[in-house]
Amino acid sequence: MPLDFYQHLPQNLNPIVFSIGPIQISWYGIMYLVAFAIVYFLLRYRIRTEKLNISFETVQNFFPWAIIGLLLGARLGDVFIYDWGYFQNHLSQIFLPFDIENQWRYIGIYGMSYFGGLIGIVIAFYIFAKIKLPHLNKERAGGEVLEFSDLFAPAVPLAYTFGRLGNFLNGELYGRVTTKPWGMYFPADVLGQLRYPSQLYEMFLEGILLFAILWSLRKYKFPTGYLTAFYLIGYGLARFISEFFRQPDNNWFFLELTIGQWFSAGIIIVGLVIIFAKRIRMNEN
Repeated sequence: MPLDFYQHLPQNLNPIVFSIGPIQISWYGIMYLVAFAIVYFLLRYRIRTEKLNISFETVQNFFPWAIIGLLLGARLGDVFIYDWGYFQNHLSQIFLPFDIENQWRYIGIYGMSYFGGLIGIVIAFYIFAKIKLPHLNKERAGGEVLEFSDLFAPAVPLAYTFGRLGNFLNGELYGRVTTKPWGMYFPADVLGQLRYPSQLYEMFLEGILLFAILWSLRKYKFPTGYLTAFYLIGYGLARFISEFFRQPDNNWFFLELTIGQWFSAGIIIVGLVIIFAKRIRMNEN
């Protein structure tokens, strides 16, 4: 039956592409590589075709910093925000791709937090600017940072699309229990219940839809920082909605909202503050 095949699709997907000895290459890892490549080439395209004040050489120099900041921030964010018990009991394994309690079996690095990754990239750029961009005018430093983030903002959602696809192929971050026929059964769900394919919801809302909007808006002349603000507001709204379908990462709720929704509200506020601050500054001038 077509419906039965659809609902059990995640159980029939193999998250491992191939193995090299004890090392397993997963779709999740490949999707990360695809995501980085997409951002790289979209930035290259923007700098080549648009009149921007940022050289591609600067972007190339920052890219390794961005990758390291993202991975470290995302991993630490997952541990500190969602899984504090893991930090307390498995401190040595936060970044190790091996299970030292099981004959050093290769398991890869898993458990990434978007919000931790965002903080990691911001810190990485701050350090990068201090070391590699000493020419920055301190009075314009905030503007320089926003110019840089405006370059990245329209490209990032498309990369995030593949990140969520990786979550789906990995059978993780599935949704809440549902009776809807478009629900799916996920192998990691020990209860074996029909659940929303929330990874696909997020792939569309936080990835495809947000990319389509921001990639179109990039053609218009906005004040510096607006594309960054639009990204933060757009992602925050998309994630806030998605959290109603996604199985909460932990049992932390406040006013019936998940921790992910509170963080989403936080970045929406940051986006609005950027816009209002820019408008106030423009009115003063």
